[in-house]
Amino acid sequence: MLKVFTWSLVILLATVTVVAAAGPEPTTDEQKMFYALGLAISQNLNTFNLTEAELEMVKSGMSDGVLHKTPKADLQTYGPKLQELQRTRMTAIAAEEKKAGQAFLDKAAAEKGATKTPSGLIIKTLKPGTGASPKATDKVKVHYHGTLTDGTVFDSSVQRGEPVTFPLNGVIKCWTEGVQLMKVGEKSRLVCPADLAYGERGAPGRIKPGATLVFDVELLDIVK
Repeated sequence: MLKVFTWSLVILLATVTVVAAAGPEPTTDEQKMFYALGLAISQNLNTFNLTEAELEMVKSGMSDGVLHKTPKADLQTYGPKLQELQRTRMTAIAAEEKKAGQAFLDKAAAEKGATKTPSGLIIKTLKPGTGASPKATDKVKVHYHGTLTDGTVFDSSVQRGEPVTFPLNGVIKCWTEGVQLMKVGEKSRLVCPADLAYGERGAPGRIKPGATLVFDVELLDIVK
């Protein structure tokens, strides 16, 4: 979905103006545009799980790069080490998320009407359907609402007011399996362990590595 750290991010970081952590409130459209650029960059940095002190070092490097000052570290030497650092940080985040997610999964599986499949998917019918069930090779039209375990919405066709159509074998495993268990007209809740969702990588900026996800899915049609 979203890529992990690449050299294109290094180039991007070298093109922006750095502001202090407690910088001025953006008021004009231009200021808000550059502030939004900072937010976009921060999403790519989320997988590093930076401390405040580490973030200050990142700002220092960005500032020196933007202002063409003499670098205090050799990019050719330390640049390649960033990917290893990111992998280490992502692994630690994933382990923590999976531990927290397991408690949520156990609770969801214990709910009345919930079914846990051998893969670990938990599905619960919210509204029965009477139509046919799709196969993995089918295209389906659905409405969905995706949240993290704390209720934070990360993606929602419902909020956009526009259902989506996609091949069922071209999405995350949780959906490929879960939607096949539904009938047209049915609305179900899919609780997806990380291994059936975005795994150890997550989706930087929205979904942490190892995150358990919750989708309320309404199967509108099997598209011929």
